[in-house]
Amino acid sequence: GIDPAINRPVALKTIRLDFVNDPAELAELKERLYREAQAAGKLSHPNIVTIYDVGSEASLQYIAMEYLEGQTLEELIKKKTKFNYKIIAQMIVQICNALTYAHDRGIVHRDIKPANIMVLPDYSVKVMDFGIARIDSNSMTKTGIAMGTPNYISPEQLRGLSTDRRADLFSLGVVMYELLLGRRPFRGENITSLIYSIMNVEPDKPSQVNSHVPMLFDHIVSRSLKKDPNERYQKANEIVADLQAFVESFMVRV
Repeated sequence: GIDPAINRPVALKTIRLDFVNDPAELAELKERLYREAQAAGKLSHPNIVTIYDVGSEASLQYIAMEYLEGQTLEELIKKKTKFNYKIIAQMIVQICNALTYAHDRGIVHRDIKPANIMVLPDYSVKVMDFGIARIDSNSMTKTGIAMGTPNYISPEQLRGLSTDRRADLFSLGVVMYELLLGRRPFRGENITSLIYSIMNVEPDKPSQVNSHVPMLFDHIVSRSLKKDPNERYQKANEIVADLQAFVESFMVRV
């Protein structure tokens, strides 16, 4: 779309609410969407997509955000794009920087997945949809519409427990695994067996699946994917610290 006020291109995300029949529930959802979008709109970081505006038109709610030339990580993974380990590490660091910034301001993403990560041509990364995922936390999840397939959702979210920033780090662990191997750590024939897998199965270490994967990633991924949030990384910048030496080993020494 085009922002008519200053003639700039924007990306528009529309959210349908016409499946909600209860007027009180609809009003609450709209209010929550505005609140979340306003909170996310205050985030200003190079690795977070900027939100410009939120509003409604008929039965559609919309969010206007910065327009980016790039592809989502989901699209790149579907195309079986091969990333070298340096680029994978640099992308993870950027996602962690975005998460650290948001978490420090009290905003948990709750829906980190490849479709919400935009990769620009120079491999810089922008995380999308901050705060928006909370809209599905109650009423929308009951309808089954917003949930989709819970491939990236933490065990505590699936149990309906209160979630904090460590849930984002679990989801990031799933994304890392998929980036490294082209497949997800948890799989199932149906949604029930997938949920069982997320809650109970310990996935193979990345280097067990592909011996070329540096063993550092085994450590980072397995710690991110701990079922118990207390055993996980507690902050995104701890992942950055573990990756820093690996990233720096590629830097040209002057």
